[in-house]
Amino acid sequence: MNAYFLPPEWYGQDAIMLTWPHEQTDWKSNLAKVEPVYVELSQQICARQNLLIVCNHDGLKQSVEKLLEQQQVDLKRVHFVVCPTDDTWARDHGPITLINKQGNLLALDFTFNGWGNKFNACNDNQINQHIFKQFSINYQALEFVLEGGAIEADGNGCLMVTSECLLNPNRNPSFTKDEIEQQLKRHFGCSKVLWLEHGALDGDDTDAHIDTLARFAPANKIVYQGCDDPQDNHFSSLAKMKSQLAKFTNHLDQPYKLYQLPWPDAQYDMHNQRLPATYANFLIINGAVLLPVYGVKQDQQAIKIMQQVFDKHEVIPINCLPIIEQFGSLHCITMQLPQGFLQQV
Repeated sequence: MNAYFLPPEWYGQDAIMLTWPHEQTDWKSNLAKVEPVYVELSQQICARQNLLIVCNHDGLKQSVEKLLEQQQVDLKRVHFVVCPTDDTWARDHGPITLINKQGNLLALDFTFNGWGNKFNACNDNQINQHIFKQFSINYQALEFVLEGGAIEADGNGCLMVTSECLLNPNRNPSFTKDEIEQQLKRHFGCSKVLWLEHGALDGDDTDAHIDTLARFAPANKIVYQGCDDPQDNHFSSLAKMKSQLAKFTNHLDQPYKLYQLPWPDAQYDMHNQRLPATYANFLIINGAVLLPVYGVKQDQQAIKIMQQVFDKHEVIPINCLPIIEQFGSLHCITMQLPQGFLQQV
């Protein structure tokens, strides 16, 4: 059997991909606050594995190298790809990489259309081709529109998605739900698709990506973003989401063990727009979980719960307040690259 499948995020990784922010992006006015978060991420990642950084031009690469060197990041673990970029959301424009039982890799390059043509994404949609060429990656290019933040894999044949995102006519309007499900099963080697019908965060431009709401964890667990404030406008939809998660079953038709994350205090930008602060947007790396926190009283409880869920990982909080000012969080700016991806390096 050479069948490829989508491994869970806790599968061994070669590297994490970042697409570095620059002055031609919407981060321009916020770079001084955002770059330190990217540096901290780089430090934590390079302590455990490699890092692949996409830079908009060679001058940016040189400045990032200097910045990381000043912070004692091991540059031998950092690999750069220089190509034009529109933005920084590597989770959604990065490659989604499959494996098979022989340890071979197949990187899928789905079409990225800026979350339904909300934003220009012509350059970001080409980033993967630059990566594949530089690292001699086995890949398949697909016209189907899909972002990495829209899917969650449990590693046992189940995929979790949201209807609001995958059935949105701004992605693949000519496909029915059944046709989309067949596409997912075929491309990801999964046997079951779990469709979440409820849950969305104010300030989320992605049409309710699953990685802001509910995530798989090892040993048949789902950890999800709860809301315990009846006065908050998220209360009803997240309560319905919780009820639906309780009905989901795995490949053996067994229920998942559910863990609810606390609801962080509401965060707003300078224009009083609600920002999508969520603890569910964490990143799993080799031996650790990088957890977005927001400088609020619920942070410590979130860390405690995540340490229960990921009892074989170290939970490391990363303050992501500067990141959510562009309406995404930690998982959204990263993409894991599984073992073997950098074997040519």
